[in-house]
Amino acid sequence: MVISFGFLLASGVYSQSISNSPSQIRYDTTEQGNSIVHTIIIPHDSNFKVYPEVAPELQSIETFATQHKAIAVINAGYFDPKNQKTTSYITRQGKLVADPRTNERLIKNPDLQPYLDKILNRTEFRRYICSHRFRYDITFHQDDIPNGCVLIDAIGGGPQILPQNTAFEEGFTDYQAEEKIRDAIGTTQLNARSAIALTNNGDLILALVAQKPESPTNSGMSLEQLADFLTTLGVEKAMNLDGGSSASLYYDGKTVYGRLDSEGNQIQRPIKSVILVR
Repeated sequence: MVISFGFLLASGVYSQSISNSPSQIRYDTTEQGNSIVHTIIIPHDSNFKVYPEVAPELQSIETFATQHKAIAVINAGYFDPKNQKTTSYITRQGKLVADPRTNERLIKNPDLQPYLDKILNRTEFRRYICSHRFRYDITFHQDDIPNGCVLIDAIGGGPQILPQNTAFEEGFTDYQAEEKIRDAIGTTQLNARSAIALTNNGDLILALVAQKPESPTNSGMSLEQLADFLTTLGVEKAMNLDGGSSASLYYDGKTVYGRLDSEGNQIQRPIKSVILVR
């Protein structure tokens, strides 16, 4: 494996790559207004595999990386920090390994009853095998598996932010008399964000939006801003992941945490699930 160390460009972009013939993973850091965006691009013709993993208990992103010998890891599905149970579906090697329907704090929450059907059909990142080749997609949980394909792995997040924002369809937001009465993840507010995306040529992108230390309470991105940024990278489909304090990205032995406290220090939160690159 060949590691090519990056450099800081005048534009504020830092770039680094790791080779796995025939193509390389590329890591970039870009300053975007009130945020710093870290992206990992996995070419469609590389030999790397991208798939989810889940832990029985919350653990650090570095622990996931060490356990699975991953080159890159990003935090992924939603979870309840009180009971440490998932609120996202996770399928691994064809088996459902995490089921939000078993989370009583989700299913029995009276405030969420009007939204349960939507919550249980949120967007997920999928890995299929189709005619002996791996294929990735971003789609709703209840969408059909394409003909000739077998679902290998999947992990829920949401909402989908490209090609369109489906926060309402997934129960993240709600409106009454044209006024917003629910916004579970602060979709329009500046915050640390995580996302996974597919470009028009089939490349995969892991993206982390980090807040700025000099402006910890007024930095980050809204979901619309994140979608706009990803569009500049040629993204056609993108799914938001569990951001905020969970937002974290590991690459080649180093970890970036997206959310900062009021003094500008990184918040290091244990997480339930990840998407990793091997």
